[in-house]
Amino acid sequence: MKNSIKAFALIALSAAVCAACSSVSKKSQEQGEENEQEAVVTPKVSVVAATMREVPQNGVYTSTVMPNAVNNIAPQSVNRIKSINVEIGDFVSAGQVVARMDVLNLDQAKLQMVNDSTELARIKSLYEVGGVSKSDLDAITLSYKVRKAAYENLLENTVLRSPISGVITARNYDKGDMFGMGQPIFTVQQITPVKLLVAISESEYTKVKKGQKVTLVVDALPGESFDGTISRLYPTMDAATHTFNVEVKVPNYNRRLRPGMYAKVTVNFGKNNSVIIPDKAVVRQQGAGDKFVYILNEDNTVTFKKISLGVRLGNEYEVLSGVQEGERVVTDGQLRIRDGVEVEVVE
Repeated sequence: MKNSIKAFALIALSAAVCAACSSVSKKSQEQGEENEQEAVVTPKVSVVAATMREVPQNGVYTSTVMPNAVNNIAPQSVNRIKSINVEIGDFVSAGQVVARMDVLNLDQAKLQMVNDSTELARIKSLYEVGGVSKSDLDAITLSYKVRKAAYENLLENTVLRSPISGVITARNYDKGDMFGMGQPIFTVQQITPVKLLVAISESEYTKVKKGQKVTLVVDALPGESFDGTISRLYPTMDAATHTFNVEVKVPNYNRRLRPGMYAKVTVNFGKNNSVIIPDKAVVRQQGAGDKFVYILNEDNTVTFKKISLGVRLGNEYEVLSGVQEGERVVTDGQLRIRDGVEVEVVE
């Protein structure tokens, strides 16, 4: 009997404890919901109105400095080099003697030419008094012309001159070597002016004109810029890259630019009236590479909108599409908002 009373008392106590716990749990849940409702606050953001401004349309392209002309200097036949007059790095003028070959063949050709010249004068005198026929005169005249042409050709290939003004960039033989028709004796490159081949995007084809001015910088000469002119437009497009080449000439009077230098060429395509927004208003979608902005509506809600950007202007961007002049874009607080939510604008 005593055991039954104790069991009943324990059951009653357990029921009372469970009821108390349930009451406390319900009260805690209600209190949590009240706290959650109190925690929901309107996110605060900063906004800036998009403005319209003239934006220079510059294209920046990479290229390599090239000589305006390259000439390999060598005689037409095997011969021994008698003298070398210039070295690598020397600047030469057009027509300057850079080397001389052995003159034995040249002297022989000169003697033959002089002999035919003397014979031609004698035959002319006889022809004038009727001593020889017209065919005899023609024959010696032809022989003299052949001898003279051979001498002039040998002279050109014995006394070697630079065909252009430029810098000697290669010397492959020494004095006394036998020139063997392999490599040229010298290579001379014209570097006043220099030129660059620039691959322009297909979309800019109609904007590029012959005579258009460009500027360029080279990594080897930091802090310096150079002016150039588009001298030639290539007539075909590269089907793989959708680009076409233009040739840029740079005067290079001070010879600061040298062939092989890596260059960045800026081409100005004019100006556009474009919408401008701060760069911190742009939200970038990772992976896809798309750009978005939050636009503030009249009812203080925001719209998440995809945009297309143009050129960067310091800490601003040109907007090609997606934002109109005067629309207000969110510049701070983007992480606390999403499309369609109501926001509070703060200064």
